[in-house]
Amino acid sequence: MIDLIKMHVKAGDGGKGAVAFRHEKYYPNGGPFGGDGGRGGHIYFVVDTNETTLAKLRYTKSAKGGTGGNGMTKKMHGKDGDDVELHVPLGTMIRNAANGDLMADLTKPHQIVLIAHGGKGGLGNMHFATGRNDAPEYAQPGEIGESFDLQIELRLLADAGLIGFPSVGKSTFLSVCSKARPQIADYPFTTLEPNIGVVRLPDDRSFVLADMPGLIEGAAEGKGLGDEFLRHIKRCRVLIHVLDMSESGRDPLKDYRMINLELKNYDAELEKKPQIVVANKMDAEGAEENLKRFKEAHPDLEVYEVSALEHKGVTEVLYAAMTEIEQARAAAEAETSTEETVVYRYEPKRPDYVIRNLGNHRWKVDSEKVDRLAEQVDFDKEDDTYQFAMTLEKMGIDAALYKAGARDGDQVIVGTYIMDYHE
Repeated sequence: MIDLIKMHVKAGDGGKGAVAFRHEKYYPNGGPFGGDGGRGGHIYFVVDTNETTLAKLRYTKSAKGGTGGNGMTKKMHGKDGDDVELHVPLGTMIRNAANGDLMADLTKPHQIVLIAHGGKGGLGNMHFATGRNDAPEYAQPGEIGESFDLQIELRLLADAGLIGFPSVGKSTFLSVCSKARPQIADYPFTTLEPNIGVVRLPDDRSFVLADMPGLIEGAAEGKGLGDEFLRHIKRCRVLIHVLDMSESGRDPLKDYRMINLELKNYDAELEKKPQIVVANKMDAEGAEENLKRFKEAHPDLEVYEVSALEHKGVTEVLYAAMTEIEQARAAAEAETSTEETVVYRYEPKRPDYVIRNLGNHRWKVDSEKVDRLAEQVDFDKEDDTYQFAMTLEKMGIDAALYKAGARDGDQVIVGTYIMDYHE
């Protein structure tokens, strides 16, 4: 099962603003007439209910939004870049691979989230006309689109999860109570990926049940298959713990203790989830003796006697699970109604620039946006230089430099250029 991938996303860059002038009859003085550049394409993630794994994105190493079109004459706006939509299954979590921040948790059908914003288009020269310069030959380049390395993780959204050692009867239990048809055989690790089925009770209530691949000792540290699927168990509202009571060589007392220890080692919150203990294979020899030993060791624990092979005792387990699920759903709804709504759209809180003091009255402005603007400026032209200085002032860089300690005559490095600072 493909449930964990990494990929790079890059939103489109904004288009350049245009430098153009009006040349029309009856408008002898013309004037700046350049339009703005188009926005770069955004990167969206969309929940697709037809998808069950991340397999379609497995070989997608990167995704890039379209570049915005350049502005045109007659104040015409450039075309916006094409947006990109990446379709993922319900239950997908998107993290920033650089710092682990949760950027989106997609838990609703058809949910759409904007992950990377396209860069804004640059302003055309019509925006820079002033009394001092009524024919500016300066326009802005487009802003750079956001880019991220992402870790995309799928966690199944099941109401209940079947847990236990390999070959204790979890797949048989799932096949009995739902229309799911998992592979069933008498050897370990028959189930290599989670199987999901919808359980419908006679009273028309229903819930989603997942059969998790068997856990073994050390699963939380990466042994066996269980460590790959423990993340899915975290989504379940209730756990149905299946124990083998037959004389198969398994010890239900040791198995029960070991599975709970693995859950605790992986995540302490898993230990707090409601558990329904199922004593399976009660039709086999030695089952009564093993069940007696188990009850003596855990006298306060309610144990459901089941023979999944003979379809006995299954309904009682399902009703008990439904009760726990409804209580968990009610608690979740109450929590949602009392808390503020959480929006998982990631908004990077980074400044447009950083001021660094290099010492000896020298300062540096670190900014991709400013560096890109500087590359478009012809510093041999007074008007271009003036417009660039006005842009820095509007961005608050002048004030930031003064606050940091810059004074008249200090040198300010912007990109590959050195400028004098004046208060």
